[in-house]
Order: sequence, then C-alpha cells, then structure tokens
Amino acid sequence: CDIPCGIYDPHNAQLAAKTVLKMITLLNELQPSSSEPPFEERKRIISQISRLTKVKEDHAEICKREVLILWTDYFKPEHLEKFPDLHDLIWKITKLCSKNKQNIDEQLAQELIEAVDEVAEVFEQTKAK
Repeated sequence: CDIPCGIYDPHNAQLAAKTVLKMITLLNELQPSSSEPPFEERKRIISQISRLTKVKEDHAEICKREVLILWTDYFKPEHLEKFPDLHDLIWKITKLCSKNKQNIDEQLAQELIEAVDEVAEVFEQTKAK
C-alpha cells in the first residue's frame, strides 16, 4: 500500500495463486452426465463455470496486485543488488497472472504458484536481517 506501515507479506499472493489452481482444477473436473444433459443440469454447469471462472480471474488479479505492492513498496535497490533476477521474476509473475486469467491451464497455474513462492523466499531472505 502507499502508507509506509512496514507491514508486508507475500502470503496473500501465495493464497491467491493457490486459489487460481484450485478453480482451474474444479473447472476441469466439471462433467455433464451425458452428451445431451437435461436443461437444469446445463444451467447448473453454466452457473458453476461462471462462478469458478470469476473466482479464478479475481484471484489472479489479487495475486498480481499483492506482488506489485511488494515490488513497488517493499523491495529496495539493495534487494535488487542481492537478487538481480528479482525484476524478471516480478515481470514473469504479472504475465503469469494475466495468462491464468485468459486460460484454464493447470500447468500455468502451477508455474504461477512456483514463481510466487520464489518471491516469498526472496522476501523472507530480505526480512532475515
């Protein structure tokens, strides 16, 4: 945030990334009972797809926002000196957030989790001082 409270934590980004994967898993598990399911079942499935997709996209955006807050408000030039790949990692995460909004792909979601976990590790190393 823009208020210098000094309270930063990557946990919300990690939770959001895991939520993206969970929603994708649930979307991939949706199966109609037949090739021509009854109208009520189709309505239920469409509703589930809509809700799961909205949560997936909302959490991809939360993840992006939380990582960008760390990037813009927490990380300092000395962190970049110690972790020279940090800029590219943040860029990668923001792009993965966008790709996860655009797609239903478990591999992309897993990549997002792994990248956010990398930022969390860097964050923890900077807090260890």
